[in-house]
Amino acid sequence: MRLYRRLLVFLRPHSWRLVGNVLLNVIAALLDGIAFTLLIPFLNTLFDRPQAIAEDMGWLTALQDRLIGSFLVAGDPMGSLRSVILVIIAMVALKNVFLWAGGQLGASLQEYITRDLRAAVFTHMQRLPMSWFGRTKTGQIIARILTDSEQTKAILAEVATRTIQNAAQIIVTIWILFTMSPRLTLYALVVAPLLIAMLQPILRKLRKGHRRLRAEYGEITSVLQEVISGIRLVKSFRGEAYEDSRFLGASARYSKGMTRIQRLSLLAGPLTEVLGTVVAVGVLWVGAREVLILGTMDPGTLITFMILVMRLLQPLKQMSQAPTVAQQSLAAAERLFDVLDHPTEAQADTGTRVVDGLAEGIAFEQVGFAYGGDPVLADVSFSARKGEVIALVGASGAGKSTLVDLIPRFIEPTAGRILVDGVDAREIKLPSLRALTGIVSQDTVLFNDTVKANIAYGAEERYTQSQIELAAKAANAHEFIVALPEGYETVLGERGTRLSGGQRQRLAIARALLTDPPILILDEATSALDTESERLVQEALDRLLAGRTTFVIAHRLSTIIHATQILVLDAGRVVERGTHDELLSRGGPYARLHTMQQRNSRNGDG
Repeated sequence: MRLYRRLLVFLRPHSWRLVGNVLLNVIAALLDGIAFTLLIPFLNTLFDRPQAIAEDMGWLTALQDRLIGSFLVAGDPMGSLRSVILVIIAMVALKNVFLWAGGQLGASLQEYITRDLRAAVFTHMQRLPMSWFGRTKTGQIIARILTDSEQTKAILAEVATRTIQNAAQIIVTIWILFTMSPRLTLYALVVAPLLIAMLQPILRKLRKGHRRLRAEYGEITSVLQEVISGIRLVKSFRGEAYEDSRFLGASARYSKGMTRIQRLSLLAGPLTEVLGTVVAVGVLWVGAREVLILGTMDPGTLITFMILVMRLLQPLKQMSQAPTVAQQSLAAAERLFDVLDHPTEAQADTGTRVVDGLAEGIAFEQVGFAYGGDPVLADVSFSARKGEVIALVGASGAGKSTLVDLIPRFIEPTAGRILVDGVDAREIKLPSLRALTGIVSQDTVLFNDTVKANIAYGAEERYTQSQIELAAKAANAHEFIVALPEGYETVLGERGTRLSGGQRQRLAIARALLTDPPILILDEATSALDTESERLVQEALDRLLAGRTTFVIAHRLSTIIHATQILVLDAGRVVERGTHDELLSRGGPYARLHTMQQRNSRNGDG
């Protein structure tokens, strides 16, 4: 019930559609039921009964007399039958108009609620901490936002359309049946509690099974996403067979689980139909006794009663299947609410201060960080005054990326503190802190949008065309941009695939130059470029670094010769620090790394 209540939050803005859907379906059900009761005078006229309209049905008798009483002409049975048929056709046609209108409201209700749910999960997901993304697979995230929201729509489809429509038809039909024969109706209704009792164990198993299935589907999506994004690696290492086994294994587990779930869910329909048929046959037997022996019911009323009872089977069958469909939807909804229940960065943020620029610098005081129980950084202390360039050197896994991720608080230190102008970074509001920081990484991220939108990412309306062009010129990007088919309005394609590596990196530099951040984090961007591209990128970087406090993750030591301070990291600790010349003169880890890179460079040149 808690999940239903939470879904109702998304229903409230569109409640008028639900109300309209209910009203239209109730009217349609009334017209449908009344149309079928007109079979009584039709059959009585056909059987040449002395009284076409039954007299013992209260309001139903009065309604029939009002609708067709004037059309029943004594001595003209064919004319009377023709008139009754025309009235029935008119009422069925009108019923379907209301049914169609109700269906339109129901369909729009489903789509708008699904849209709002999908939007809520997406916007919330973007604001979750980086640690959540670190432990959640990309495929699982995609499956939750797209597939689970679509699956959740199924419960809305059941409630907003079929269930309301079926419930209206069942209630109206039972009301009419009570009017025709209370005793027969009570006998017919024994099927409902039997159905509810028999389906409960099935529903419990379905809920658990569907939750497992959603996780399996997410695993398929994860494998697919990883293979597509890493297809170059798969092919170069001849990993097709390995990826085949991963994908086929995940797919087989999903199919096996789905087969097991379908086996259970398909039980609901047959159970409903068998029980319904048993009840219908019983009603026929008892009703035949009232017609043939007791004489308390005429044949037309019994036949119409039976037709209405049989018409109840289909909506009852669909109503019994609705909970099985709902279990799949509720399992998907649970996964969506798992995301929505996770606190965002803003909710977890303890910062209260707002800063404007960097006046003094940044200091690390005995900073440590651990993933779970595994330490990644330990006892890191250093200062970076305003305008200084701090280079981080070390083997892969030494903690360089973790260290720079602490500055904009993508992750929080588990020990020590980081001071920004003497203020603990945790006391600064996240948006304010991140406004100080610009990042240019080796893996440049560009979006499937225009060049202009990529340079002024997220704030295109804030900058003029001339400001964007000035940033591009400073990044040595203007010349190749204006040579593109539509210049700054050229759409780059997914991940900027229309550009070379050097061009992508110069756009990233232009983006950083435009925002003019006082703190710059640079994951050295020249290591995989040809000589000319490297020269252009390096020139742009030199302009970008001017006057900024910069943290450079250095892959090639030749690019950090002029750094103010070089930190050599090993297993999360700073093992050496100093300038390039100071570290070379000591003959320690930095000097050995420098000698090795020079030897590799000479061998490569040879």
